[in-house]
Amino acid sequence: MAKVKTRRAARLTRHRRLRRRLSGTGERPRLNVFRSARFTYAQVIDDASGRTIAAASSRELPKGESRKSDAAKQVGKMVAERAKAKGVSAVVFDRGGYQYHGRVKALADGAREEGLVL
Repeated sequence: MAKVKTRRAARLTRHRRLRRRLSGTGERPRLNVFRSARFTYAQVIDDASGRTIAAASSRELPKGESRKSDAAKQVGKMVAERAKAKGVSAVVFDRGGYQYHGRVKALADGAREEGLVL
C-alpha cells in the first residue's frame, strides 16, 4: 500500500524540491513565505551567509481588521520596505511549497507594489 502523506508533509516535500534549485545570495536574497491557519509570515534570507535580512508578519497588524489575503498584501509591503531599508532591491521568490495563489500571490503583489523586484 502507498503511504499517505499529510498536507504538511506534502508541502514540505514540494518546498525541498523548490529549494534544490532556489537559493538566495547576498545581492539577490530569498523572500520566503510561511502561511499558518491564522497568520502570514515573510522573511528575506541571505542563504550564503545564513542570516535573515528582514522579516514581517500579519501578527504585527491591528487585530481583525482585514481578510487574510489583505493582511498578506500588507505583510508583503512591510517586508519590502524593511528589505529596501537594508539595501535590498531584488529578491528570489520562495513560495514555500504553497500554490502561487491567494495569500501567497497577495504577498508577492504587495512586495512588488512597494518596489521590490521579484
